[in-house]
Formats: sequence, structure tokens, C-alpha cells
Amino acid sequence: MEQNQEVTRIYNHAAEVIKTAILQGQYEALKGVNRIQLATYYWIGKYVAKNTRAGFWGTGALGRISEQLYKLLPGMRGYSAESLKKMRQFYEEWQIFDTDAGSKEEIEPTSDNSVIAITELQSADDTIDIFRELRIPNPAEFPVEDFFKVPFTHHIHIFSGVKDTKARYYYIHRCAEEKLSAKALAQIIKNDDFAKLANLPNNFGLTLNDEVMARKAVLAFKDSYVLDFINTEEIGERDKEDIDERVVEKQIIHNIKKFIMEFGKDFAFVGNQYHLEIYSEEFFPDLLFFNRELNALVVVELKTGKFKSGYLAQLMTYLRILDDKVKKPHENPSIGIVLCKEANRSFVEYVMQDYDKPMGVATYTTSQETPEALKDALPDMDELKKLL
Repeated sequence: MEQNQEVTRIYNHAAEVIKTAILQGQYEALKGVNRIQLATYYWIGKYVAKNTRAGFWGTGALGRISEQLYKLLPGMRGYSAESLKKMRQFYEEWQIFDTDAGSKEEIEPTSDNSVIAITELQSADDTIDIFRELRIPNPAEFPVEDFFKVPFTHHIHIFSGVKDTKARYYYIHRCAEEKLSAKALAQIIKNDDFAKLANLPNNFGLTLNDEVMARKAVLAFKDSYVLDFINTEEIGERDKEDIDERVVEKQIIHNIKKFIMEFGKDFAFVGNQYHLEIYSEEFFPDLLFFNRELNALVVVELKTGKFKSGYLAQLMTYLRILDDKVKKPHENPSIGIVLCKEANRSFVEYVMQDYDKPMGVATYTTSQETPEALKDALPDMDELKKLL
């Protein structure tokens, strides 16, 4: 009986400590200070971590403390047992902020392989100081301002779904810059947008002044496409090297809906062999699209062989004429893509440095080159369209 009373006293005291921190944080939050609100959750997380990980609180403690909090603060939301666990995880995931961690406290691994701070606790006088200074690791690399602009709910999505540090920084920056909803954030994490950044060899970051536009441009294209509707065996007995771009182009035009489905969303077909003219010189780029998300013309030059540096010079000419003669005043700079059979990424990035128009290089495979096992695994394009 006495033991139960002592446990109740400890949990009630913990609820009072957390309540004080909550009220302080809510007062600051009314001023629009998201930094203080995050700090509140962080230091509550540490308080919970120290007590639960060290075994000072027993099983079911968070549930009982949460119940007491709701009694102390009727109508309050966001402090369920599960929420307290998330605050604990928030602290443990970003323990590098804690100026005491690793100094006065002994660092020990837990059963779930996370590293937390273990310390001796005195239940009578422990408090939570939400104004305590946070140590910022590697200020030159860590997105400090962005971090404190991102709501706690978004941070939960990030540290729950992303383990790589650089990837976390990327999603934090996206949230702060684009003011993403929690649903939108969850979707880009599911789409693995960070991984896609490294796919397409491009110069978008150097040639598109708007950082958001540059990132959207990267995400709009893949580094490789599967054009499984192009079957070079049906074209004739010629060697692959003898099949010119016009033949591939005709098959793409014949299957333009399938091509757009593979190429990506928001693309509208403008034309093929689109006529461009400047100073009595005529040019005919292979494929011209308009991308609604990018609000820009996209010219695609098809090549059936290995990438050559001269392709970029050709693309550069098309882009300059498009921007000068075709692009509308409200549209963004035109983007060029070389679509070839093979490309040395390092070489592409090397020769692309001197071009001041946004362009990228992607590769493609056709049905003849798709492994049989993969063909069987891929859904039928017509069936996929029906599903969509």
C-alpha cells in the first residue's frame, strides 16, 4: 500500500513538473515562438528519457502521468502517453543539442540501440528548464533557422521515417522553405525525394536562380527511363547502331501517352521536330513538352548511342532560341534533356559545367533490352492506365 502511494506521489510530481514546462511553453507559443515550443518538447523528452531509461519510473508510468496531466490541465491535447514517447524520441534523436550529454552524464546504449543520457535523479527537486540553451552541432552544416521553423509534428515524420542525417537536413529545409503540410511532407519522404536528388546529371542548381525551382526541376526527371513500348526487333534486322533517332522518335510519337506516363506527371506534349528559326538558320528539336509544375518548356533530344559532349552544344542552341522566340514572359527558362542510350555520369557533369542553360542527361532502355524477369514483373501499360 505504502509502495503504491509512493509511486503515485512520484508520478503526480512528474506530472506537475511537466505541467509547469507545458504552461511556460504555451505562453511563449502564443507569441509565435516555435523555437521555444520545440525546446519545451525537447526538454520534456529529456526528462522522460532520464526517468524511464534509468528505470526510475516503472512500467505504465507514461500512461499514469498523462492521465494526471489531463486532470491538471483539462481540455489540453497533445500530451498522451504516445506523445510523451515521441518527445522522448525527439530528445534522443537530437541529443547532440544537450550541453550536458557526454560531459557530466554517463552515455550508455539502450536495448533499442539508441544512445541516451543516464543520470542520478532526485524526485523531490528536479525541474524542466525550457529556456536552457541548446548546443548547435556543426553550425556551418546544421540548418539552425530551418530546424526551429519546422513544427513538432513534422519533426516526428522526419526522424521516424528518415535515418540519414543529410537526408533529415534536406527535409527540414524543404519544410521550412515551402511550408509543407504534414501530409505533403509524409508524401515526399515516401517518394524518397532526397535520394532522387543525386539521380539526374544536371546543372539546374547553377543555372536556375530560384532554389525551389531548381529542386523541382531535379525531381521532375529521372536518370533513366524504361521505354518498353519501343521494340527495335520489330524495326528490322539492322544493327542497333544503325537505328537512327528518327525511328525511335516515331515510335515515341505513336505511343506518346505511354511516353508521358513514363516521363512523369504534368508534362503536356507540344510537338516533335518543332520548327525553330533564327537568322535564316532552321532547327528541329526532336520533342518539345510543357511542364505545368515547372511552368517551363522542356525540349528532349533523342540519341540512340553513347553520350557525346557535342549534344550539349546542340541543346544549348535549342534552349537559347526557345527562350528568345517561343517562351512566354510569365514562363520560367526552358529546360533541355538529352535522352541517350548510355552516359558516363562523371564525364557528363564535367562537360556540363560551362553551360549556362538548365539541362540534364538521362538514359533509356527499350523492350529488347529489358530482362525477361523484369518484363514479367512489370505491369501491362494498358492495364496500368486503366487502374490510374
